[in-house]
Amino acid sequence: MQTVHVTQDFPRPVEQVFAYLAEHENLAPVFGTKIRRINDGTDGSRNGTGSAREMRVGPLPPFVETNVEVVPNELIRYRITKGGILKDHEGVLRFTSRGDGSHLDWTITFDGKAPGIGPFVKSKLTRDVSRAMHKLAATGSA
Repeated sequence: MQTVHVTQDFPRPVEQVFAYLAEHENLAPVFGTKIRRINDGTDGSRNGTGSAREMRVGPLPPFVETNVEVVPNELIRYRITKGGILKDHEGVLRFTSRGDGSHLDWTITFDGKAPGIGPFVKSKLTRDVSRAMHKLAATGSA
């Protein structure tokens, strides 16, 4: 099992950071993927529980990530629910207030479906997510 763990402080309130990262389409530059929204949440909110996105990385077949738990301004838990090269995948974003800003704790766990895939994906995700969150905090986009 592989684990990616990224933390980042933002100089903006939790509500603003959560709203930005909850929006599926805003994750494309984070993961370096093409993202297509499949459906809105089954809980009555656009990005809530049950909302799903199709992701495509380069020439690989697409896969679907679905939000399985969303607590506004606190938590987003998602899983790969179809396709992909990973198994037992779960991503958890935890948001907390910190002074005038906010803190994000993002953990992604998974295993590769074939030998060697897990460590490769872990390395790429750790680098890409860390860079993207650092840039997001510095630019004020969230």
